[in-house]
Amino acid sequence: MVGKCSICQMNAVDNSVVYSTNGVTTVSDTNRLFTIQDILISGNDRTKPAIILRELPFKLSEEYALGAIVQKFKKARKQLMNTGLFRNVVVSLEKLDDHEVNIKVDVDEKWYVWPMVFFKPVDKNFGEWWNEKDRSLDRINYGVRLSHNNITGRNDKLRLSIMNGYTRQVSIQYFGLRLDPALKWSTNAGVSYGQNREVNYMTVRNKQIPVKGDDHFLQTYIGGFLHFNFRPRIKTTHTFGVGYSYETLADTISKLNPTYSSGPSTTQYPELFYKLSYVDVDYIAYPTKGFLGELSLKRKGLGIQSPVNLWELTTRASQSWPINSKYFFNLKGLATLKLPFAQPYTSKRFMGYDGRFLQGYEYYVIDGVAGGYAKASITRPIFTAHIHLPSDHFKSLSRIPIKLYAKSFINAGYVYNTIAGENELTNKFLYSGGVGLDIVTYNDFVIKIEWSFNRLGQNGIYLHQRNDF
Repeated sequence: MVGKCSICQMNAVDNSVVYSTNGVTTVSDTNRLFTIQDILISGNDRTKPAIILRELPFKLSEEYALGAIVQKFKKARKQLMNTGLFRNVVVSLEKLDDHEVNIKVDVDEKWYVWPMVFFKPVDKNFGEWWNEKDRSLDRINYGVRLSHNNITGRNDKLRLSIMNGYTRQVSIQYFGLRLDPALKWSTNAGVSYGQNREVNYMTVRNKQIPVKGDDHFLQTYIGGFLHFNFRPRIKTTHTFGVGYSYETLADTISKLNPTYSSGPSTTQYPELFYKLSYVDVDYIAYPTKGFLGELSLKRKGLGIQSPVNLWELTTRASQSWPINSKYFFNLKGLATLKLPFAQPYTSKRFMGYDGRFLQGYEYYVIDGVAGGYAKASITRPIFTAHIHLPSDHFKSLSRIPIKLYAKSFINAGYVYNTIAGENELTNKFLYSGGVGLDIVTYNDFVIKIEWSFNRLGQNGIYLHQRNDF
């Protein structure tokens, strides 16, 4: 069912606002029933109306008491903001007569196209490159990256990267191709090709030990993936995926570490993947209230003749609770199990890889086949502002929000490895703590400045640019 003006660019409607998520309310009778006659959308210069309607917890012709619809407006704004497409969303209700209403959804779109020239160290973080690698320019990757975060207006994303330097790589990825009119099914795909001049072939004292080819690449790899996403409801998504990896290594690697990989020089294998994700938070880039979680199962290698044999089960979750109007508490955790326990070196990567770390241990890696960690923090917002830039042609870039949060935190974790070797952090209870400052700004960009200490008695200031589990 479609109303007389519904699901279109909004025209002027001469009706007084009854309720708005922008703080406007004029009605005290919250038990009065209203039928939704029309849903009017404005501000979506690029985003398709169907993408916006998919996130709304109400539909045309449905009937609600005012108190119920007010709560649904809050949920609608939260869901639309969590798409990552908009800087701001205002949902409002306008009275037409005693029983029917119009609903307005006014969105303020972000800037979606980000061409970028990058110049970054290959080490786990900037501090490791600066303090432990002597700021070596040989350990720098440089190149260009193009990101489009709403390429067809259907919340689909394109990533293109060309890199040279320490690593030579070309990759292209596409996320969110819609497969059905109901927008419940979508697909992701990507391919990459790369070569590394240096390979970390072993871990000693929880530090990666590298070997570098003088005039040639030691590692060449090709990989690809295809994912199908099923989102039957707003908060829950199922992802089914397949992948393929092909890798060649110089003989130098296997001579230095015979257990580095499953094959002496060439390894190729398929991969199957399933992930269940649930998101119910106020702001996905930096949650202050709500729950999000993931459960994933990965299978690398198929058949008894496969050189790779790995089952990997991972679960992670984050819960945030407001303590009062000024503070909120966050608890997050991650656990992983890899089977069988007998795995090559490359399949034992645990902490210090892919955004998995304990604060205070940023300069270390911890390999293992089972384990996990928990992180707890108390956070308070301390500053909110907007930077206004005069721009008539790029209005989505004219108002840049900045929020600052002060926090204190503690961590605890454990990683089990069948062979610890000379790694003192493996098979040990780990803990750390500290204080920090989080900066949240335009396009969901999060910068974290943290002072941390660990069980080794070490402390330092660390910089992060992500908001991982």
